[in-house]
Amino acid sequence: MDLLTSILFATVVAGTPLLLVALGELICEKSGMLNLGAEGMMSIGAVAAFVAAFTFESTLMGVASGLVAGALLSLVFAFITVHLMANQVATGLAVAIFGVGLAAFLGKPFEAKVLPSIKPTEIPFLSDLPLVGPVLFGQQWIVYATWVIFAVVVWFLAKTRGGLVLKAVGESPDAANAVGIDVVKVRYLAILFGGAMAGLGGAFLSLFHTPMWAEGMVAGKGWIALALVVFATWLPWRVLLGAYLFGGVMISQLFVQSSPIPVKIPAQFLSALPYIATIVVLVLISRNVKMIRLNSPASLGKPFQKERA
Repeated sequence: MDLLTSILFATVVAGTPLLLVALGELICEKSGMLNLGAEGMMSIGAVAAFVAAFTFESTLMGVASGLVAGALLSLVFAFITVHLMANQVATGLAVAIFGVGLAAFLGKPFEAKVLPSIKPTEIPFLSDLPLVGPVLFGQQWIVYATWVIFAVVVWFLAKTRGGLVLKAVGESPDAANAVGIDVVKVRYLAILFGGAMAGLGGAFLSLFHTPMWAEGMVAGKGWIALALVVFATWLPWRVLLGAYLFGGVMISQLFVQSSPIPVKIPAQFLSALPYIATIVVLVLISRNVKMIRLNSPASLGKPFQKERA
């Protein structure tokens, strides 16, 4: 595999967990719920996936456990914000901190343990194509599953009644409630999906990317995924583009650091590049207020009180 193919291959791998988490957050925010707890849900998903896969020697068990763990933690956020109508930003931050801390506690006995590497699932003939073959058709099966999830999300939002209902709740929950839509149920389901995708993103890190558990292995990817949704202005295709763009930034700093050519850039600066890129992109995007207002759900971050409907 030549250098360019290696970079593109690694970019797809690095962008996959970002894409999973950002798709979950996109659906969640489309319902009007701003869940900032993705970092904690990724962490709890990562540790649950590793513990289950290590204990039962089953990758599928690990993936399912990560997905369920993320969804369960998102239920905490859902109950506090949907039923108790607490502030969504404060609750999301609390869930993020709680999830990271709980994952570190639960994963302590499993540090320094490793799982067998999962081999790529190469698609016959297509994986032999030059350049795009290994990049698109020589990945692990979870990458293909992520593309299927992306296609389902696009189809759901654009072509189904459920997608229209979700967007109606996100735009005006009072109006949606007036026509008989169960706003609480829709918001619960959207939050659960977001939590499950965050847990799956964490499972990807501890099972497929680096088959091990280490405290802090999520390393801010949940926050980057949250920023991706704003970068994408709540449009699925831009989420896909942004995930691999940020994945490319994350990978490029690794290639530069490991390059045999001496580069006079501090390693700390290179490591901070993904986060610097996130800040720069958010600042640039926030300057275009018209674009953000055009696509962002009108009720994002606002509680719904059925009694007043």
